[in-house]
Amino acid sequence: MSNSTRVNGGVMKKSLVAFSVVVASCTATAAFADQTCKPVNGQFEANVVPPPACTAPFCSAGRVWGGIQGNYTFAMTTIAPSGAVPSIMFFTGQSEITVKDDDRLFGTDTGTLDLGIDGGFASLITFTGGSGAMAGASGQIRLRGLLDLAAGTTSGDYVGTLCTP
Repeated sequence: MSNSTRVNGGVMKKSLVAFSVVVASCTATAAFADQTCKPVNGQFEANVVPPPACTAPFCSAGRVWGGIQGNYTFAMTTIAPSGAVPSIMFFTGQSEITVKDDDRLFGTDTGTLDLGIDGGFASLITFTGGSGAMAGASGQIRLRGLLDLAAGTTSGDYVGTLCTP
């Protein structure tokens, strides 16, 4: 193969890559173009759900109000020590919020939890769809709050964006 063929082949590959990026960008824009996004903020409170009703490492159920209103459940799927501070743990989980008309909003949680004396936590919920009017929902909310294991309660506030079709 001559040097000029390799150069032309390289130009062709670069052109295909650039074209693919443009097509992917347009497709992603079209997929979200019909969504309406709005800023949301509010509060939440919940009770710890003990075994056997909870088969995960930790569960809670409660209510959320403000920009998103309804009842929610949370089930932790993983928990791991941070390694840096003994009382700090990293976690992941799944949330489900039931809003008006029994439509549901699904989310994946990631965050940190302090099992020390103050019991604080911070979490990011990334919305992954839902049912009814929430089918295709996206966006994220950031939560911060307190976990009182002695009382079996959790509460705090949230802020973020909810996008719906």
